Amino acid sequence: MANISAAEKIALVRLYKSTNGKNWTNKWDLKQPETTWYGVKIQNDKVVSIDLSNNNLKGEIPSEIGNLTGLIRLNFFKNQLSGTVPAEIGKLKSLMFLNLAFNKFTGEIPATVGELTSLKSMELSMNSFSGQLPASIGKCSRLQTLAVYNNELAGQIPTEIYKLNSLKVLLLSSNKFTGKLSREVANLTSLENLSLFENNLEGQVPFALEKLGSLKEMNISYNKFNGPVSHQLAQLDVMHMKMINEQGLAVNLPVEDKTSAVAEEE
Repeated sequence: MANISAAEKIALVRLYKSTNGKNWTNKWDLKQPETTWYGVKIQNDKVVSIDLSNNNLKGEIPSEIGNLTGLIRLNFFKNQLSGTVPAEIGKLKSLMFLNLAFNKFTGEIPATVGELTSLKSMELSMNSFSGQLPASIGKCSRLQTLAVYNNELAGQIPTEIYKLNSLKVLLLSSNKFTGKLSREVANLTSLENLSLFENNLEGQVPFALEKLGSLKEMNISYNKFNGPVSHQLAQLDVMHMKMINEQGLAVNLPVEDKTSAVAEEE
């Protein structure tokens, strides 16, 4: 029989009460052992996984979530959670999978996510996160999936993101990112899927994107990029490099042969 610590038990009970547990689709009976609680997995007297996706959670994540230091997986996908994500989430040093997508979170993504150095997947899409993408994410060196599409994130894409050479999926679409796409994007040598669709990025599309040999899918259209692109990049983009011009109209970027285009970029 599992026997989790008092601190972990408190965290679970606080989570239940602060997210309207009585109205969950699959409820917990707090009088029964934690091993019977829906979506909770316990190993060696530690809570290692909480999967409460699509379970009608309403309310906020309590700061006590930081007590669950053995967590490897935390999945709150598709609920109605709101408020800000507590900074204490950074205490979950063993966390490998974090999914808070399809909720109603607001405020900034806490910089403490950079302390989740075991993280392989962070999905925060379809919320109302604002402010900048924290540069501290660059410390999550094992990250393979970073998905923050459909939020209110603004400012420039932090250059620290380009250090994540394990990254396979980078989905930043439908936000308010500005500035240029750095040539350092070429450092993301494992990247298979890049989506920057529907932001306010500008300047030349870096030809360095062609160095990403693993790239299978790309959508960087509906930005304000300008200048020529190579035939190879135009073909790779789902919408063939359709941009919004100064008049607010959708136009395709001109496709040129590589040599003249690279000369222009230099």
